[in-house]
Amino acid sequence: MDEQLHKKAIRAWTMYDWGNSAFATTIMAAVLPVYYSSVAAAGLEKNMATAYWGYTTAFAALLAALISPVLGAVADFRGSKKKFLTIFMVIGVTATALLYFVSTGDYLLASLLFVFGQIGFAGSLVYYDALLPHVAYPDEIDQVSSRGYAMGYIGGGVLLAVNLAMILFVPTLFPEGQRDTMTGLMTRLTFVTVAIWWFIFTLPLLRHVSEPARRILPGEAGFKPLEASFKRLSQTFKDISHYRDLATFLLAFWVYANGIGTIITMATIYGAEIGLGQTTLIGTLLMVQFLAAPFAILFGRLARKIGAKRSIYLALVVYSLISILGYFLQFEWQFWVLGALVATVQGGSQALSRSLMGKMMPKSKSAEFYGFFSVFEKFANVAGPLLFGVVSTIMGESRLSIISLIVFFVAGTILLTRVNVQRGIESAARDEEQMVTQPAGV
Repeated sequence: MDEQLHKKAIRAWTMYDWGNSAFATTIMAAVLPVYYSSVAAAGLEKNMATAYWGYTTAFAALLAALISPVLGAVADFRGSKKKFLTIFMVIGVTATALLYFVSTGDYLLASLLFVFGQIGFAGSLVYYDALLPHVAYPDEIDQVSSRGYAMGYIGGGVLLAVNLAMILFVPTLFPEGQRDTMTGLMTRLTFVTVAIWWFIFTLPLLRHVSEPARRILPGEAGFKPLEASFKRLSQTFKDISHYRDLATFLLAFWVYANGIGTIITMATIYGAEIGLGQTTLIGTLLMVQFLAAPFAILFGRLARKIGAKRSIYLALVVYSLISILGYFLQFEWQFWVLGALVATVQGGSQALSRSLMGKMMPKSKSAEFYGFFSVFEKFANVAGPLLFGVVSTIMGESRLSIISLIVFFVAGTILLTRVNVQRGIESAARDEEQMVTQPAGV
């Protein structure tokens, strides 16, 4: 490929992270949960509104996780990674835009639309990740993955800042009697802005990233897509020992991602529990978004010097330090410091985990294997929050819950030491050599 076209394809690929990360920040993290509780589920008891939101997010994550490997294998077999990404993007964008019509008491509609939005978001990311080994050369995959995460943090953070300004400041420009109405309107308009943002920044990928060549296993030429998908998945499970380094890495990732995910999801509620103000909690969230971007890029450069695996070790050491310092958290300035520490490693650890996975899989099966990666990613928010809740319940407060997360970082590090990356790369290369090129399926 011409070098200029190669660089353009990389830029276009990273812009998808810029676009769809707005769903993660505005819809999943900051705005919709509050709107769901205070407006959509206004007629319910507060604890039931929280419970229904929990059920909604859990069901959406579970459904997305279950379909990811199957549809990933179908996309590999058909040679349709971009087509599947587009389908899931359209589902997510449409569901997100329709959230505008959710009003008081519409919690069932809000739940339904969020489930479709989450499926579109998570499903499209499987195919987005699957394009990474095809877009990036082997010696730059860590840096390209890190750049994608950096763009995601900035893009998601920029629109979140705009959305918060719409909700918090625009209503103050109207007479006091209209402010509540305008706050509701501005909140619903933020959902539309996310849909537009996501769609617009998908277009560069669709235009400049080529669909990878369709390569199938010998003997699969006459198979139906679903038949080939289930056969491939079955064979992968049977031959898991053939991918032992990849399998060990997935287990290590699941373990340490539980710790990382719990810090991300429980930080705000932990800060609220010990009495930190809303300004500090929201401000720290925004700071992490923007500060994480340059550090994600720095981790990509670090991986070029010391390797992705060692760079992940460093990130897990920093996360362990964060867990220890979190135990002693008392003042708001300390929360800002801990947020800054999280920002130094959050993007880098995620980006290098994605690229390390990409090195140890056959490129022509990238959607299938990133489907498995998605499953482990979704279920990485199970054990950590459970341990956090159990310890908090037993001890009567959450300080020991924070420090208990070190278990995941230590165990994940130990498992990661058992991964022989070079052996995993060689195993993937041997499998890729067995694939044969075919015209893309219909």
